[in-house]
Amino acid sequence: MLPWRSSPSLFGCCLFLAFAAVAAQLSAQDKNPFAGDAKAAKVGESQFRANCALSAQDKNPFAGDAKAAKIGESQFRANCAFCHGLGARGGGRGPDLTRVQKRHGNSDADLFRTINEGVPGTAMPPNGAMQQGVGMTEEEIWQVISYIRSVQAKAPAQIVGNAGHGKELFYGSAACSTCHMIQGKGGRLGPDLSTTGSARSTDYLVESVRSPSRRLAQGISEAMKEFSQEYETVTVVTLDGTKLLGVVLNEDDFTLQMLDTREQLHLFQKDKLRSLEKSRESLMPAYDQKTLSDKDLQDLIAYLLAVGVQ
Repeated sequence: MLPWRSSPSLFGCCLFLAFAAVAAQLSAQDKNPFAGDAKAAKVGESQFRANCALSAQDKNPFAGDAKAAKIGESQFRANCAFCHGLGARGGGRGPDLTRVQKRHGNSDADLFRTINEGVPGTAMPPNGAMQQGVGMTEEEIWQVISYIRSVQAKAPAQIVGNAGHGKELFYGSAACSTCHMIQGKGGRLGPDLSTTGSARSTDYLVESVRSPSRRLAQGISEAMKEFSQEYETVTVVTLDGTKLLGVVLNEDDFTLQMLDTREQLHLFQKDKLRSLEKSRESLMPAYDQKTLSDKDLQDLIAYLLAVGVQ
C-alpha cells in the first residue's frame, strides 16, 4: 500500500475532512445547544444568582446609611451581642468590634464573610448556626456591618505606655508569665493572652488586672457550645484525701476536668470525689497600686496591645 502522502487524492480528502471538522466546531459556537431547554434555563438561573451573590458581598449597599445602621443595631443585639457585648466592645468570648483593626480582615467584604461563614476553630459560628438569633439575610448582615462601622473608632488607638518595659514586667517582676502565655511562652493556668490586646478594650484589661474576680476570664470555647467555660476556681478532695486546687477547664453533670496549680491536668468522676467546691474568687491576685503602679500597668497593657496587633 502506498503512503498517504504519495496519493494526491487521499491527501486532498484528508485535508477536506480536517477543514470540515474545524468549520463544524466554529458553527457549533453560533448556536445554543440548550435553546428552549427549561431545565437548562433553571440551572442557568441558579448560576446567575450565585455569581450575583458573590459580587454583592464585595460592597455594602448601606454604607453610610444611618437608618440602616440603626436597624443593624437591633440585629446585632439579637444575634451578636451575646458574645460581643451590647455596644460591640467585646463580651465574654467575642472581641471588641469597635477597633479599626479586625483580626479576620478589615474590609466590608471581610466582615460579611466572617459573619456569614464564621471562623473555623473558634467560637464564631456560621450565620444562623447558634441558638441565639434565627439567622440573618444578606441585607441584614450588611445592616449589621453598617452598625459596626457607626460605632467603630475613627482611627487606630494610639498605644500609650512603654511596651518594652511592659514585656519586662510580664516575664519578670509582675510574674504574669507564671500563669499566662503569649505566643507559646509562659504558663497555662490562666488564659492565653496572645490576642487579648486585639480582642479586649483597655478598660476590660485594666479591670482584669485590678479586680480579676469581678469578671472571670473565659476558658474553653467550643463553636456549638452555648456558654464557654470560665476559669472558675475549684478545690477537690479525692477519696484517698488528696487535696487539689486549680481552675475548671470543663464540666458536665458527671465529670470535672481541671488544671491544678502545678499545671497538671485531671479528669474526675464527681461521684468518686470526697468533696468538690467551686469559688468565684479568682486564683489571680488583685494587683493594687502598691503591687503594680498605674505607670507600670499602663506599660503592661501597652505590651498586650502591641502583641495583639501582630
